[in-house]
Amino acid sequence: MFDPSSPLFPPIAPSRHGMLAVDDLHTIYWEEVGNPDGIPVVFLHGGPGAGLSPAHRRFFDPEQYRVILFDQRGAGKSTPLGECRNNTTQLLVEDIERLRALFEIEQWLVFGGSWGSTLALAYGQAHPERCLGFVLRGIFLCTQTEIDWFLDGARWFHPEVHAEFVAPIPEAERGDLLQAYVRRIMSDDPAVHWPAVRAWSRFEGRRVFLLPQAEDPPSDALDLGVGRLESHYMANLGFFGDDQLIRDIGRIAHLPAVIVQGRYDVICPPVSAWRLQQAWPGSVMHVIPDAGHGAMESGIAAALVAATERFKRSRTFA
Repeated sequence: MFDPSSPLFPPIAPSRHGMLAVDDLHTIYWEEVGNPDGIPVVFLHGGPGAGLSPAHRRFFDPEQYRVILFDQRGAGKSTPLGECRNNTTQLLVEDIERLRALFEIEQWLVFGGSWGSTLALAYGQAHPERCLGFVLRGIFLCTQTEIDWFLDGARWFHPEVHAEFVAPIPEAERGDLLQAYVRRIMSDDPAVHWPAVRAWSRFEGRRVFLLPQAEDPPSDALDLGVGRLESHYMANLGFFGDDQLIRDIGRIAHLPAVIVQGRYDVICPPVSAWRLQQAWPGSVMHVIPDAGHGAMESGIAAALVAATERFKRSRTFA
């Protein structure tokens, strides 16, 4: 049921949806929402591996926007689920271009949060001529420092959650938690990889919101997608060079951008958003004082909708 107190637009069903084979291994799920003659926008979900939610369609006025959403390789309804082969940032960027060509879109607004912000920056820097601007949330630049924080920084704010995450790993392997989990998550033995992906997904999920939330029922698809793909991308530093997304910001610095960041985001701390804004003087940053990482926290959701509303009127965020 529609909640009139929500900052989001009412629930909406896709006008079209389908599957697109992007190579011999991967087929990705896509959907189109809103006005086919509206402002084109591509939605990039987080994780990597988290996949789409029906709520993701609701950041955009369906009378004014033509929204293309898709499950990235290995995520959601895309197949094979949790597949790490042929799965790199550069290939995801190519998939976005395939979708743009499929829908015959010349340029579009790029909207992404968390890992979606990472992918949005990578796509924009590879294809700046295809971008109208950026709406970014919970910035993650995929640097070693951020990855170390994700795995070990949790003990400073959520020591009980961190202790639960570390507990299954023998003490001799705890010096490199990422590789310890990668070995288990990538195991061919279901008795090994299922407990590992569930532990990884729970470790992240319990830290997303500023205020405690009722835990969602377990989801094998979410756990496998997030556990396998997040650990895969982190182990490969996102397939980026050293601080690449900041180093190459000049390629998109002429385009409008808004950055929405929760003040108490312990998944992607505000320092990354601050670094991005400092490197991108034309961008506008909104720090939400009573929010963590979650896109659906009321202050963050309201700021994201305000950004899309502003863009539809003036094609900028200033």
